[in-house]
Amino acid sequence: MRNIVVLSFITLDGVMQAPGGPEEDPSGSFKYGGWTVPYFDEALGNVMAEQMTGPFALLLGRKTFEIFASYWPQHADDWPGINEATKYVVSNTRREHEWSNSVFINGDAVEEIKKLKAQDGPPLQVHGSGNLSQSLLKYDLVDELWCKIFPVTLGQGKRLFEDGTSPAAFTLERTTTSPSGVIVANYKRDGEVKTGSF
Repeated sequence: MRNIVVLSFITLDGVMQAPGGPEEDPSGSFKYGGWTVPYFDEALGNVMAEQMTGPFALLLGRKTFEIFASYWPQHADDWPGINEATKYVVSNTRREHEWSNSVFINGDAVEEIKKLKAQDGPPLQVHGSGNLSQSLLKYDLVDELWCKIFPVTLGQGKRLFEDGTSPAAFTLERTTTSPSGVIVANYKRDGEVKTGSF
């Protein structure tokens, strides 16, 4: 059994779209691409380096995969193991790519991902991939959320929890704050939602 870990940069109002640059994803007339850059300090870089180390496979949506495939094969020194890791890509249109160890999931993605989860292997890290992340949350397939919450609101853009989620309880496994005010919060799935009264 392997875990699915969703890693996400999000604003205080939940936007996750185009954190890395103006041209990353301008869809919907999004004009704030690169909103993480002013807050990305050394401490946050160290957290990212730690989270990108160790055994892992990637589970990505097509758009994120194409962004990664255009950059990471030539910059593997900055992410050790990225070329060797298996990249599972959910896509209705793409079937192959020259980037090594890329495997495409076509058809019923939810069922195929459930089969992947049932296998032995390293954790499946989901970076970006807004539509995929929302589907994983909707079908209760997320085991961990590794969020970086930035001290900014944007008012528009794709949101991590935009399409709703399956009810689920999580427990806080780790939290830290960077000097620039980014909250790093790692949550682990913790059974069913519990209710009560005061």
